Amino acid sequence: MTEISTSRSLRFQLFFASVSLHFISGFCDDSTDSKNSSKTKHDTVNNTGAKVVLILLGLIAVGLFSFFLFKLWHKKKRDEQYARLLKLFEEDDELELELGLRD
Repeated sequence: MTEISTSRSLRFQLFFASVSLHFISGFCDDSTDSKNSSKTKHDTVNNTGAKVVLILLGLIAVGLFSFFLFKLWHKKKRDEQYARLLKLFEEDDELELELGLRD
């Protein structure tokens, strides 16, 4: 039984190591030409900056949309509570007529 769990653990470790190596190899700089590397680095900085700005704008948009939805939900709940309060204190003429309290 321990041999099975050991082999599964070993398989998991090998899988994790291979996936990690794929990610690490994606981050390394393979450029060999110095002229192209400076231009490529400049382009990647602009590209990275644009990605960061887009992500921040997306997060701000999601935050504002969530705030708007919360305020809309809050207004709906407040209106429902106000309607329940009015219903609680409204005068019921039919009940008074049945009890003979009113003409």
